[in-house]
Amino acid sequence: MLAHRVLPLTLGWVELPRSVSVEGDRSGARLCEPIPAVLVEAGDEVVLLDTGVNTALLADAALRRRFHGDPGVVVSLPGAGEPLEAAMAGTGRSLGEVTAVAVSHLHYDHAGGLRHVAGRVPVHAQAAEVAFGLGSEAEAHGIYRIDFDDPAIDWRLAEGDVEIAPGIVALATPGHTPGHQSFAVTLDPAVGGGGFLFAFDAADLTANLDGELAIGERIGCSAKETVDQIVRLKAAAAASGLRLVPGHDPEVWPALADELWGRFG
Repeated sequence: MLAHRVLPLTLGWVELPRSVSVEGDRSGARLCEPIPAVLVEAGDEVVLLDTGVNTALLADAALRRRFHGDPGVVVSLPGAGEPLEAAMAGTGRSLGEVTAVAVSHLHYDHAGGLRHVAGRVPVHAQAAEVAFGLGSEAEAHGIYRIDFDDPAIDWRLAEGDVEIAPGIVALATPGHTPGHQSFAVTLDPAVGGGGFLFAFDAADLTANLDGELAIGERIGCSAKETVDQIVRLKAAAAASGLRLVPGHDPEVWPALADELWGRFG
């Protein structure tokens, strides 16, 4: 059986310059971008794609200064407590029912919730991402080792595209980070077929996709290489009949959430 339930989760927001998402943007505009995650149910599998932020790094004043001290990038949460736990409760599922987790990459707004699942379920990532994340340069790029350097995590490391559960395929899309991956989720015909290709940070905004515009934040690659990944994702989505979803679009993400919660919520 392929995926039969897909629910976008919003685990907070990050206010930042549009130039972080679009290379060369000189508008001076600031965006309030959602922090995304996705719950996918496929057969007996309950898979969580991304985990949001580590709230401990926001709650403690000293840690917040160290990890979130840039006044130009402001993180906000949906409310008190743990966003991931609250979002999961809203789906009718608990974190204890999750059977696997996959992270698109290890930036603080995607891997910060791994502490909730460490030692309980396998965690899928690209080998290149974890290798970079454990290196000395990672923190300067918003990848915080404290979020994921835990011997209890049961890493399942891939080197390229790989199926991680029925109907869920991780597509290696390096550029934003060295081991970034996007996710193709194919819906079972019993629930209407089709599906989604979640670009995550390979393409933050609809503008990146429609205009094939380079992303503004990347590690170890050229702007053109990020456009190459966008072109690849567009081709993969078209070939598979999947809807391509940008990772942080402040209009697309809430609209998709409303649509799929109305359908599957």
